[in-house]
Amino acid sequence: MMSFPGSVKIFLCRTPVDLRKSYDSLSGLARDALGEDPLLGHVFVFCNRRRTQVKMLYWDRDGYAIWQKRLERGTFRLPVGSAERKQLIGVRDLYSLLEGIVPRRYHRRYERAA
Repeated sequence: MMSFPGSVKIFLCRTPVDLRKSYDSLSGLARDALGEDPLLGHVFVFCNRRRTQVKMLYWDRDGYAIWQKRLERGTFRLPVGSAERKQLIGVRDLYSLLEGIVPRRYHRRYERAA
């Protein structure tokens, strides 16, 4: 399983994307459609229309890296969120998405002070 430093933000693109796109096209989507700079090292998660594939794009010190997963059966379930084009998700939400875990609700024992 992948691990990310605490400073990395994970952005989920909630609109379907043609996943035949590669490095330059996905980085252009991250920059233009989502309004984020892909060179800052954040992770961008994209799904296709049928939600059978996921691609993650991130900047890895000296170049872009793409991680892709395709399901043979079933679909990915996106975390519940707003209807906006992008959604900021946590590492726990990303792992749940990739593993197919669908929690009915998250129950936090405490809230962090801002």
